[in-house]
Amino acid sequence: MIEAAIVYGFACLALALALNLWRLLRGPALADRIVALDTMVINAIGLIVLIGIATASDTYFEAALLLAMVGFVGTVAYCKFILRGDIVE
Repeated sequence: MIEAAIVYGFACLALALALNLWRLLRGPALADRIVALDTMVINAIGLIVLIGIATASDTYFEAALLLAMVGFVGTVAYCKFILRGDIVE
């Protein structure tokens, strides 16, 4: 039963990543593209966690935590670039 749930989870995350990629490429504004990129990071974290569940390995959970931290910093940097035009002051 858990195998079917993992396959369903992979399918849902693949669909979500494809739709986020479409929004990233076709977003009408820069803010839409930043939100799509942040959502792609969240979906990638979900994908890494799902791989960790499927393989029963703890390493993937640590990698997901690191990606979450890097994704947050990246989103803040993009937003700061939009507001001020410069990242480093």
